Amino acid sequence: MYFVKTRNLFDPKSGVPYNMSRSKIELFGECPRCFYMDCRMGLGRPSIPAFTLNSAVDTLLKNEFDLLRKKGESHELMVKYGIDAVPCNHPDLPLWRGDTPESRYVGVNFVHEKTNFRLCGMIDDVWKDKDGNHLMVDYKSTSTTKEISLDDQYKQAYKRQIEFYQYLFRHLGFKVSSTGYFVFANASKNRDKFDGKLEFNMSIISHQGDESWVEGKVQAAYDCLVSDKIPNPGPECEYCAYKRNSAISAAKWDKI
Repeated sequence: MYFVKTRNLFDPKSGVPYNMSRSKIELFGECPRCFYMDCRMGLGRPSIPAFTLNSAVDTLLKNEFDLLRKKGESHELMVKYGIDAVPCNHPDLPLWRGDTPESRYVGVNFVHEKTNFRLCGMIDDVWKDKDGNHLMVDYKSTSTTKEISLDDQYKQAYKRQIEFYQYLFRHLGFKVSSTGYFVFANASKNRDKFDGKLEFNMSIISHQGDESWVEGKVQAAYDCLVSDKIPNPGPECEYCAYKRNSAISAAKWDKI
């Protein structure tokens, strides 16, 4: 569906903090024009169907880790990978994960004074080690026969996701480890029969985060939005390329 939204539009003259999510910052990095059209003018990219199977895996993993969270115990997968930590049992976890109606689409957040952005993001999980460090955790679902790594081009966004969460938690005053973790659920395709079941191979991959890019990117996003000039598209933006090529083709067609 393609529509013009009227809520959460950026107004340079407003004194109300503007909700700036992690995904919007990622959009700005992909294409300043799409970002501007979305946040300033309400013309977002066409929506895509929700990945409901991925959401189901996320929910089941949260339920599984929540059982251990109440007991203060480590998951067997954490033990396997030598991670000396337990799932964090902070009372604000439901808010951070967006589990409650009032925290949906906001999650972890704080107001960035220089830009008046309410920087926000919804996490999957937080673990806590024996030294009190908070470890950012994200669940990922896939189905591949290749060895899972973070080297693929599209997975660089995964790294930025963890780093943005580390940035948020540090600004909220938490002691945060630079090491974050991805819990991968890899669906096997090697079974002889489906039988209405998916079997997953579980693994954990660590990432040493570097949040130094976040502050500059947030400021650049603000500078983009306060301008009355629509920015150029990102060099690899398929959406802008499609719109441009469609307009050119339509113009040629009209002359036939």
